[in-house]
Amino acid sequence: MTIIITIIGILLLVVLITVIRLPAFIAFLLVSSSLGIAFGMKPAAIATAIQNGIGSTLSPIVSIIALGAMLGKLVAISGSSEQISKTVVGWFGSNNLRWAFLLIGFITGLPLFYSVGFMLLVPLALSAAVKYKQPAIYVGLPLLASLSVTQGYLPPHPAPLYLQEQLHASMIKTLAYGIIISIPAILVSGILWGNVVKNITTAPNDSFVAKESVVTKTPPVFMSFTIVLLPVVLISFGTVFTAFVPNNSWAFHFFQFIGNATNSLLITVLLGLFYVIVKQGNNRNVIASRLGESIKEVAGLILIFGGAGALKQILTDGGVSQTLADYMSHSSMNIYVLGWSIAAVIRVCVGSSTVAGITTAGFIVPMMAGHAASPELMVLSIGAGSMMFSHVNDTGFWLFREYFQLSLKDTIKSWSIMDTIVSVVGLLGVLVLSLFVK
Repeated sequence: MTIIITIIGILLLVVLITVIRLPAFIAFLLVSSSLGIAFGMKPAAIATAIQNGIGSTLSPIVSIIALGAMLGKLVAISGSSEQISKTVVGWFGSNNLRWAFLLIGFITGLPLFYSVGFMLLVPLALSAAVKYKQPAIYVGLPLLASLSVTQGYLPPHPAPLYLQEQLHASMIKTLAYGIIISIPAILVSGILWGNVVKNITTAPNDSFVAKESVVTKTPPVFMSFTIVLLPVVLISFGTVFTAFVPNNSWAFHFFQFIGNATNSLLITVLLGLFYVIVKQGNNRNVIASRLGESIKEVAGLILIFGGAGALKQILTDGGVSQTLADYMSHSSMNIYVLGWSIAAVIRVCVGSSTVAGITTAGFIVPMMAGHAASPELMVLSIGAGSMMFSHVNDTGFWLFREYFQLSLKDTIKSWSIMDTIVSVVGLLGVLVLSLFVK
């Protein structure tokens, strides 16, 4: 009955947003409250779950969203996006933009949190698509496929890292196997599926196209790439070097500080402001005004994320993820398929890939005790399952829809199917590798 109620709730959410045209945030709150009542939760518990869901979802990403939006605006108004676009096109040619962004997405996605990578790179992809008159979906999907794969499969992203630690898997082997599996997953979901949906030619949201410039002169290529890639470099340093210095040393705390996503973005925004205002000599009032605009542009997204978080918490507190995981844990199927299935079902119902991966670990870890399965491949199978069919209860779904300015139908056709392909191809890759890896 719990699953049926959940399905009805998700369908109601779709109707409220697409048919009745309620603002997404209000629709999320109405459906969250309705599901809480249907699950038999007390009013106080519903209110607490909604509050906790909004808070737990927004607390780690609000600063990232705000700083990412500011940095994206700085990249735009400094002329850096134009420089980067010209350079990338020079390397790959205007007909191969999607391959360029596929590679950029994978390289930067390894150390970079998904939301940060999205905020930094998607405006560049949209800008290039608009400039060279290519469909935004056609250019953007390979980039987002790369970011999705690295988030779902590979440490140090939160869920894969947690799984790797809980299953006592080798970090090196997990990364090596994960990269092998990532290649076909990205090619199929980004390149091949991008070909299928390139007839979706809706113009992207102009607010997120990094094409404007209010500068008196264009920055050099090196500085342009520095402004965009510095967060990646700082997070990489923080991830790598904290493993080689004593935990209580000043070096450990320093690298931990710069490796934090919020701190790395703050440092980069300050550097960008210094360069744009002091070095380029641009009007600071104009720059401040544009940064203020960037916050207004993402305010709606923040509310949508909060609403999705409320729904996620109601589903969790209402016992949906627990019910599904309990049911799946009694199955006799292949253990890799089992891990993938539990994560996939939780992901579809709860929306968060991180929650799906971490929740699944609690059921798979006991099963692994007397099993000969590779812990590294189990990390990857669960990670792949956690990417299954992103839809209306996932914040990434709304982020994609807003940036690419798509209808709900086209968002599902492009984004949701892309993530589904990432998930299924990942499982197939694990099963193939399991023939050779013990």
